[in-house]
Amino acid sequence: MDTNINAVNQVNMNGVPSDLVFGLDIGTRSIVGTVGYKNREEKFIVVAQAVIPHDTRAMLDGQIHDIAKVADTIVKVKERLEEMTGRTYRDVCIAAAGRVLKTIEEEAEVVFGAETVVTNEHVYSLDMLAVEKAHARLREQEGEDIRFYCVGYSVKQYYQNDYPISNLEGHKCNKVKTELIATFLPDEVVDGLYAAVERAGLYVSNLTLEPIAAINVAIPERFRLLNIALVDVGAGTSDISITRDGSIIAYGMIPAAGDKFTECLAKHYLMDFQEADRLKCASTLQDEVEFHDIMGLPMTVSSAEVAEAVKETVQSITKSVADKIIELNGDRTVSAVFVVGGGGKIRGFIESLAEYLDLPKERVALRGTEVLGGVTFLQEDVQVDSLLVTPIGICLNYYEQRNNFIFVYINEERIRLYDNNRLTILDAALQIGLPNEELFPQRGDAVNYTINGERRMLRGEPGEAAVIRLNGEETGISTPIGQNDVIEVIPSTKGKSAVLEIGGLAEYKSTLSYYVNGKLVTCPRLVSVNGNLVSEYYEIQDGDVIEVRDYYTLRQVLEFMDVTIEGIAEVNHLPAMADTKVYENFSVDFVIGEPMLRGEAPVVEEIVPGENAVGIGPEGAVEPAIEETLPTEEPVLEMQSVPSQEAVVEPQGEPSQEPMMEEILPTEEPVPVTQTDKTVQTATDQISITVNGDPVVLKGKNSYIMVDVLDFYPIDTSVAHGERLEIMKNGIDSNFTEPVFDGDAVIIQWVN
Repeated sequence: MDTNINAVNQVNMNGVPSDLVFGLDIGTRSIVGTVGYKNREEKFIVVAQAVIPHDTRAMLDGQIHDIAKVADTIVKVKERLEEMTGRTYRDVCIAAAGRVLKTIEEEAEVVFGAETVVTNEHVYSLDMLAVEKAHARLREQEGEDIRFYCVGYSVKQYYQNDYPISNLEGHKCNKVKTELIATFLPDEVVDGLYAAVERAGLYVSNLTLEPIAAINVAIPERFRLLNIALVDVGAGTSDISITRDGSIIAYGMIPAAGDKFTECLAKHYLMDFQEADRLKCASTLQDEVEFHDIMGLPMTVSSAEVAEAVKETVQSITKSVADKIIELNGDRTVSAVFVVGGGGKIRGFIESLAEYLDLPKERVALRGTEVLGGVTFLQEDVQVDSLLVTPIGICLNYYEQRNNFIFVYINEERIRLYDNNRLTILDAALQIGLPNEELFPQRGDAVNYTINGERRMLRGEPGEAAVIRLNGEETGISTPIGQNDVIEVIPSTKGKSAVLEIGGLAEYKSTLSYYVNGKLVTCPRLVSVNGNLVSEYYEIQDGDVIEVRDYYTLRQVLEFMDVTIEGIAEVNHLPAMADTKVYENFSVDFVIGEPMLRGEAPVVEEIVPGENAVGIGPEGAVEPAIEETLPTEEPVLEMQSVPSQEAVVEPQGEPSQEPMMEEILPTEEPVPVTQTDKTVQTATDQISITVNGDPVVLKGKNSYIMVDVLDFYPIDTSVAHGERLEIMKNGIDSNFTEPVFDGDAVIIQWVN
């Protein structure tokens, strides 16, 4: 840039509107001030510009180190522009360096309980969930002590039930998902910029990012379908932006730029930093440059010699820039690169960058007058080049975003938010760390359980929504906010956990009916939880496995009726044991005997070996198959799980393991139980049959009926698996009460 730009020349202000935009590019080496406006044709008119370098190295690598000195330079730029234009400026637009920008790619997913029409609130909550996850991940990476402000996010893709879609609102689905890029600035960067500007007597009306400002000028939207990289090579940093498919897809930064070339020249030619910087800039404009070293000796060198002196540094920086571009672009090179900024003007920079990106030299270009063709300069002595791209972009960003920081109060805490024209109460709530659980109502804990092999879930009750007030008025979480708004958030609550008792199950409401001595007796269903019988008042716990049984054992029928019997009990007119299963509409027949006296132990003289069903009492009467306990003061009859049929027969030579049973006495002659035209079977007999063509051995009983087959062959009768259950024996239709003998061929299967 021509140094005459710093001359105090009055600008002709005829026809210039009163509302001018004032932008400051607070750079590492100098501060550039620009005032201008957009005309009716949407072209930007630069009224005046002023460039003043820092007296000292008050900034390093884009970061303010000396706030007071930077503020003094800002005041000088402001006063010079006011003198040139005859106007007074109070509000200013600024930009933060890309070196401190943090970008996080994140995704979030929300699953609805039922098919739901997606509203704007759903979409906003989905986006904020992803931003919150990005913020949490950033704090994990950078440490909890550093506070970051979200300066905006860009949605890459929405999904409706896993299908990509551009706009979710209004669609009906069960699941929504978002993928986005969230950008953050650390607190100290914003504080330093604001402090310097406010100390200079100015108010920040808009803050943007330097790479955003540069790309808005250097790569118009019509070019963004192409895969292009923009590199803004300043003094302290090289900021990188990449476009593809119509949008900016990534930002990056290399903490090295023009100052590295200056430091290299200072060491090579033994000169101070200021003189070395002048040599560097002059070498980009002239063939030969004169300078003085620290000894005061005058020297003259060619620009080619200067380029050779910094060649290694240029190669190092361009390689780092190229690696970063490839990384941000998905591990592949881009189609073209635009370079702006003073640092990129050093000889050899463009050629070296093209080499490391494996691009033709003509695909890497320094942008200046080409991209500023739509900008008009009223100041006559301005030299248009790449140095002006970022300062003008800062002013243009004022019209496009107006995204400065604002201050609001939330729950009596004053916070600062980056205003992207879309700030809501939710943004403020997230800024102070209110989690989603306190902003949106939560259901209570659900109970997951399994009943008869079917998995079920009972949801908890919904909680109360958060109470939100804006400036004293109750409102919603997505209400827009502005400067100095007062917000109050009373957190939402979690609903009650789900509670379900066994008696509340629909299956438990059903009953089982039996014909006992010819009369219909109705019994409640027996229910086991994790293998143990429970009452209707049992509260179901998460993970419980529940079985609602479709049978009673004979013992349980007798316990339910609270009777003792004489003789042999029969089920479906066949002698039965204590653990014989009694299904719906089965018949049970017995002779009722005298009830036992409380506290009196029953006397058992002998039991047929292997029978758990009957015993012969003092008068030859048959006692019921109920477990007998040792005498106690108050014997209590408890319902309990009954051992399987197979467990009834004890291994030969070993004592029975039945709990609380007296020792079984052998008899001289086994008691015959069933006599048919086939061989008489005793309690220790076992028979071999075929079921659906498969060999099956029935054992543990003195006689068998068709229903006993279910204990030895896996057939699910709890749920219908066809129109009807076909039951056949030896090719003839049968039923569950039909006797079964050795060698029988049985068919039990569901048919349609």
